[in-house]
Amino acid sequence: MSGDRVRSSVLREFLASEAAGGIVLILAAALAMIAANSTFAGGYAHLLHVDTGPVIAPAIGPMTVHLWINDGLMAVFFLLVGLEIKRELVDGELASPARRRLPVLAALAGMAAPALLYLILTSGAPALRAGWAIPAATDIAFAIGVLALAGPRVPASLKLFLTTVAIVDDMGAVAIIALFYSHGIAPYALGGAAIVLAAMAVLNRAGVRKLWPYVVGFILLWVLVLQSGIHATIAGVAAAFVIPVEQDEQVSPLHRMEHALAPWVAFAIVPLFGFANAGVSLVGFGWATLTQPPVLGIALALFLGKQIGIFGSIWGAKRLGIAQPPHGASGAQLYGVALLAGIGFTMSLFIGGLAFPGNALLADEVKIGVLAGSLLSALTGFAMLRFAKGSKP
Repeated sequence: MSGDRVRSSVLREFLASEAAGGIVLILAAALAMIAANSTFAGGYAHLLHVDTGPVIAPAIGPMTVHLWINDGLMAVFFLLVGLEIKRELVDGELASPARRRLPVLAALAGMAAPALLYLILTSGAPALRAGWAIPAATDIAFAIGVLALAGPRVPASLKLFLTTVAIVDDMGAVAIIALFYSHGIAPYALGGAAIVLAAMAVLNRAGVRKLWPYVVGFILLWVLVLQSGIHATIAGVAAAFVIPVEQDEQVSPLHRMEHALAPWVAFAIVPLFGFANAGVSLVGFGWATLTQPPVLGIALALFLGKQIGIFGSIWGAKRLGIAQPPHGASGAQLYGVALLAGIGFTMSLFIGGLAFPGNALLADEVKIGVLAGSLLSALTGFAMLRFAKGSKP
């Protein structure tokens, strides 16, 4: 099988998995909203905060259902993200400068513009500055899910472009979490994590191709990173970058691990995260809530900032001769994809929890802002793609 056919097969499987997973995520988020605004609200909140133990990191106390999902299962989600990033860097759409130029520019502009707009909109409330990164992220599963609903009229090049932008976006989000949302570093645990990571790298260099040593290493790395004060999900990405990769996907440990994890992440872990984090009670909230600085700042930064950054960078890159837009896509379709990038659901909710820990009211306002901005982006992006025509040959 040629390298191109392998990449094509991987891409088709990836897009199909993300599209179906995005639809499941939408249903999980809707179920969370129903649970939080019904007679089951008390049971929903109690379930998420049940102490299950043990105490892995004294700084966060006993593990709860919510912590197992956000700090445990999401580390597996980030492991898959890291595997996808490494595959694309080694033998995919990010492997050459020509291929990665436009997606990288679009992703960077698509992160910077929402963050800047958020800071402008919330400039009167210094306490909200910590949330600058909330609207910077794109939810790849949600966005690809909505893109799939638009049907076959959307060219494959555009689907690949959105996927690549979202992967680069994930890289930026991981860096942001590591640099800005990790506190109280414990040097001994961090040193232990470095030793485990180095041992995994040695296994790679030694030609070890069985998966179980890397799985054991990932678990040890997760425990140590959780204890170190760096957010535990970083362990997933770090572990991914020492998993061996080869062009033959049948024998490559990276491909085997990626294929094994993908359905669990798409249909279990991400929907569980959505169910655990999207539920917000609307009791006492009215239309005035939408004008509150965190809600308005996040919603508008996602909806306006993403489309300004991504569509503006595509237009600018073409005008300056830096890169050409995806083949076969019209301006209207490109704009539709820029709108879909404003769906920041999973990663935005995740960063929101890190930015404002322990503030229940602010946490609810963050959720409403993320849901409002993501929903507006999804609806307008879908409408644009549904009725837009492709470019002329």
